[in-house]
Amino acid sequence: MTDFAGKGKVAVLKTSPATVLEDIEKLMQMAGFEAALPKGIQTGLKINISWQTWYPACSTTPWQLEGVIRGLQNAGYADLVGVHNDTVVVNTEDGEINNKHKLITDEYEVPCLYLYNEDFEWIEYQPKRPLLVLDKVYPDGIFIPKALLGMNIVQLPTVKTHVFTTITGAMKNAFGGLLHRNRHWTHSVIHDTIVDLLVIQQDIHPGIFAVMDGTFAGDGPGPRAMRWHEKNILLASADQVAIDAVSAKLQGFDPLNLRFIRRAHELELGIGDPSQIEIVGYDIEQESPWNFKREDTFASRGQHMIYHGPLKPFEKILLQSPLVPWSYFASNFYHNVYWYPFVGRKRVSAALDTQWGKLFQSYGDGNVVMPGMEPKTVLQAAVGLTMLTAAVLGTAYILRKRK
Repeated sequence: MTDFAGKGKVAVLKTSPATVLEDIEKLMQMAGFEAALPKGIQTGLKINISWQTWYPACSTTPWQLEGVIRGLQNAGYADLVGVHNDTVVVNTEDGEINNKHKLITDEYEVPCLYLYNEDFEWIEYQPKRPLLVLDKVYPDGIFIPKALLGMNIVQLPTVKTHVFTTITGAMKNAFGGLLHRNRHWTHSVIHDTIVDLLVIQQDIHPGIFAVMDGTFAGDGPGPRAMRWHEKNILLASADQVAIDAVSAKLQGFDPLNLRFIRRAHELELGIGDPSQIEIVGYDIEQESPWNFKREDTFASRGQHMIYHGPLKPFEKILLQSPLVPWSYFASNFYHNVYWYPFVGRKRVSAALDTQWGKLFQSYGDGNVVMPGMEPKTVLQAAVGLTMLTAAVLGTAYILRKRK
């Protein structure tokens, strides 16, 4: 059993662009962040970049990051550090600029750790209690960044759906930071992986907190190809399970039907049953039903076939061998060559006409990067399609031989 300050308590507020920074600080106080985060040690801000391009509800918002930094600094937390991870499909260096994160961390003089840099040491983690899957996925050892040991962590997710986990939030926000580039090996057991990562977090971090932004919320095939909605809502909690459960409930899902929330609740890592969660601030029962849906993209349908469908026997060949880059290029092609130029740009343009879109533009010089079909991206995608064709033909050949 795990007990901690703030277990089962979630603060929720409605907000506006004019009050959002003050609202975030108030929200953090309502959720008891000072009881959850010991002072006198370093506090990491786990910034979420789900796309190097700005898209509503996709990544940590600049006002979310700024409000949290202000709230922490005003409370005497002097040693703050931004924490970034990289992925094989998202360029963090571009992402922190395009999402205006670097502008904020520079303004408030908060340095950043880039965990994908080679100068960071990754050490083997020795579980203190049984894990669900990670020790089986990584039989040669589970490696985590040494730099994260002993620091507080503040997760900065957004309210959105996800193609693999239905919703993604505070618990999954640790996925990129704690696991390295082979983290895609866990996708077939992603729910139990997220639970294991919360076990690790509770072991290595003296304090854990989350501030979730739902000013824009994302519905559909998250975390990128979503439909955005203005929901004007903020959530905060020291309980990663509870805040994800409240987010799920707002979106229209039964939290206990989501495996990662239910398993974490059963293991007493937090409270996932909405009937047992204390919500302070805004009464979410006033909220009209959101009726969000989890949907797939063309790319994620293929991944589901590998993780859980007819291509499951070839998972290691396709995703844990020298052939694996095909999947990165396929994702890059779908999102950056097809979806964003032909679908996403129109949605971003519409979002920029909203109150939150205008607030986003107000940061920095007002420029919003809205890429088209860049030649280098098209070239990368062409290489990826070639690799994909080779992978498919190779798999078909193996299937014929087995018959």
